[in-house]
Amino acid sequence: MAKWNFPPKGQMDGSSGIYLQNMTWKQVEERLERDDVIIVPVGSTEAHGPHAPLGEDTFLVARMAEMVAERVGCTVAQPIWYGSHPYHHIGMPGTVVVDDDVFKDYVRSVMAGLWNAGFRKQIILNGHGQEYVIPSAIHQFAKRFQVPGVFVNLNWYHAIPDRVKDREHGGPFETPFIHADEVETSFSLALFPELLEMKEAVDTKPYGFLEKQGEHVDKAGNVYQRPIAWYGHVGLPGADGGLRLPGRGSRQGDPSQGRKGF
Repeated sequence: MAKWNFPPKGQMDGSSGIYLQNMTWKQVEERLERDDVIIVPVGSTEAHGPHAPLGEDTFLVARMAEMVAERVGCTVAQPIWYGSHPYHHIGMPGTVVVDDDVFKDYVRSVMAGLWNAGFRKQIILNGHGQEYVIPSAIHQFAKRFQVPGVFVNLNWYHAIPDRVKDREHGGPFETPFIHADEVETSFSLALFPELLEMKEAVDTKPYGFLEKQGEHVDKAGNVYQRPIAWYGHVGLPGADGGLRLPGRGSRQGDPSQGRKGF
């Protein structure tokens, strides 16, 4: 298998035949004759620290989807830029929170339109902390329409859990995977370095409020498989009680580690 090329060239406004919205209907019909798989990148618009773009979650899954489509010949839908958010994101400047029910309605509508266009195999590629609503939307779609097809929710970090963990747990990173952190920054540097301003990165030191809370409450992505999922509670702090952003005086993110995830 050929090696992946990093950083990849973004395709959102190109005529490469990857994005559904960039194709004519005749081109879509020709594509469907040989491949009815479509990847729908779903992200968010939210604060990711002073160094990363607000659309980081979306750019991550969009670039991943583009690279897969280039290799296997499937289609990619233009991404969903606004997502659902957990309670502790409310009021965060730069974060656009979509109501859970509205978000699920929207996802179901997109799925229905894509199915009607001929895409019988749909992969909802998620890059944001909304794992608790996308499966619900898929099952609501299936129960409501009862049409043949394959509909999958994939959170990118669940495909490579050992590549997003910290060294203490067998991964390559100094700090645990959470949000706007060393891990996300490393993958972003590998996929779209032109959108990051690393000179603006700062370092935050996390600390906990509960004894041994890290043994019970998981961080973003639930990659450590602790008893309480990050979205399975309201009021408890995360495993370290806060966010750690890559920044001065610490490892700021390593694109080579991001590339190793592919």
